[in-house]
Amino acid sequence: MITLCGSPISNYYNKVKLALLEKSVPFTEEMVATHSTDPAVLSASPLAKIPFIRTEHGGLCESQAILEYIEATWPQPALLPADAYAAAKVRELTVFIDWHLEVVARQLYGAVFFGGAPLSEGASTRIRKQLVGNIAAFKRLVRFSPFVAGDAFTQADCSAFNSLPLVGMASKAAFGEDLLAAGGVEYKAYLKIVGERKSAQKVVADRKAVQAGR
Repeated sequence: MITLCGSPISNYYNKVKLALLEKSVPFTEEMVATHSTDPAVLSASPLAKIPFIRTEHGGLCESQAILEYIEATWPQPALLPADAYAAAKVRELTVFIDWHLEVVARQLYGAVFFGGAPLSEGASTRIRKQLVGNIAAFKRLVRFSPFVAGDAFTQADCSAFNSLPLVGMASKAAFGEDLLAAGGVEYKAYLKIVGERKSAQKVVADRKAVQAGR
């Protein structure tokens, strides 16, 4: 059985958790903080990043590598299309969400979510410009018909459902407007659709429970 390690506060943890729930893969959860110096953690996640998983074969880190392992081990129900090009387009969207939207917006989190020092004017301007450009690029790729890659729920939705709200909230807190919405990415109706799935409801409920207990 898989052990999913990390915290339900993490959107990347929840990206993996959503995939596991969608596929009805048996798993347990273990709370692990970031930056752990525990040798058992470092053996599975050398940078002490979360999430990571423990399997019968050993540890595995990086959320997308974990999703690929899950897909190969439990291929049904599929979270990637059978067609090679369509599957590549799902992966392309996932990269855009993870690296060109969320990781850029993540530079705002310390200041807007965790009480960190305010960003300098130069940093704020740079991040906003990068987000605006990357959101315009994402708009050219995303489908919302009704899911981000088309008519089927895929790996890209595991990223989108957990990360797009953070991009919207962080940009609104930092810049006074939700840059996704301002850029014409109408994602809130999509979040409502995915949020009706039992897997998504479980992820959200568990995240809120941990946040309430902090």
